[in-house]
Amino acid sequence: MSQTTTIHGEKISLLRVLGPGHVWALGVGIVLVGEYMGWNFAVGKGGMIAALIACWVAGLLYTCVAMIDSEVTSTVAAAGGQYAQAKHIVGPLMAFNVGLFLVFAYTMLEAANAITLGYLVQTVGTMAGFEGVHDKPFIVLTIVFLAWLNYRGVYATLTFNLVITAIAFVAILVLFTAVIGPWAIVELNHKDLITGLPYGWMGVIAALHFGLWYYLGIEGTTQAAEEVRSPARALPLGTMLGMITLLIAATMTWYICSGLMPWEYLGQAVTPLFDAARLTGSGPLMVLLFVGTIFSTLASANGCINDASRAWFSMGRDRYLPVVFGAVHPKYRTPYRSIVFLVPVALVFAYYAPLDQVITFSILSGLLGYTFMSINVMMFRRK
Repeated sequence: MSQTTTIHGEKISLLRVLGPGHVWALGVGIVLVGEYMGWNFAVGKGGMIAALIACWVAGLLYTCVAMIDSEVTSTVAAAGGQYAQAKHIVGPLMAFNVGLFLVFAYTMLEAANAITLGYLVQTVGTMAGFEGVHDKPFIVLTIVFLAWLNYRGVYATLTFNLVITAIAFVAILVLFTAVIGPWAIVELNHKDLITGLPYGWMGVIAALHFGLWYYLGIEGTTQAAEEVRSPARALPLGTMLGMITLLIAATMTWYICSGLMPWEYLGQAVTPLFDAARLTGSGPLMVLLFVGTIFSTLASANGCINDASRAWFSMGRDRYLPVVFGAVHPKYRTPYRSIVFLVPVALVFAYYAPLDQVITFSILSGLLGYTFMSINVMMFRRK
């Protein structure tokens, strides 16, 4: 049964309008930007091989996360995702902490996406000869526009995510196809560019937390549990297909970038896939990867607003926060007050904080949220 909230004496619930494709778009949309930026900081910590180890180790762990979430959320099908799981299975104190971790992780990720989009527009504008292009207006415009889209309805929001996420994924496939095989337009040089482990196994350990950036946020599919038509079907199907998509995209991304750029540069690049397209010398590829980078950041920020607002809304509805945040819009059927409240929080971090620190805050919040999962699934099965 759909949970409801009371506004002015009327019971108004979130709409059940989403299918497996929307769940895939929510999960992959949030995460695919990790293939376009962020993962490469693992290279700076430990070199190319360390980044690949981090990619696959994190992929194994996140496959487990996706399977746990698919199993539990099919039964505990309520907005809030892991927060709702913790509330029903562990208890109120765990639920409150998990809810805060979720909101902080998604809000920081939203800010990181806005920073990246602003940087990319500024860089391309400068390359095109437009002097004086600043990133700050684009950061603000991105967050405000996507918040407005989320305010207006979940179906349009995630349908938009489905389209732009698919285009961003296809861009990676096209770039991969363009640099392999006898038709390759540029020669990859893995033999000379991969230099082993420059910092030894300590570098591998240091790289691991940036390896999470390939997949961080796939668990956000659970936030749609109260708005999908069939939770028992749509959530597992959309989540696991999303995980397969991300594993493929992550491996292809590492292979492309590690064969085109030295690890010293790759480890601090802001938009490594776009840089890889520039190194091919192909104008159409540069345009495609520019569009892919823009779309991936938009899709991720869009999904993060959706997920953070659902977690905040659920906590308000359950009176862990002021009950005013538990309101549902009478026309658009969205948690509109939670959406609006979190906009200035994201703007402050996007406007003033550096990208690597915002990414680290998001990863740390995600890890804190994951700590309860193994205990949670064992308690769930016993119950």
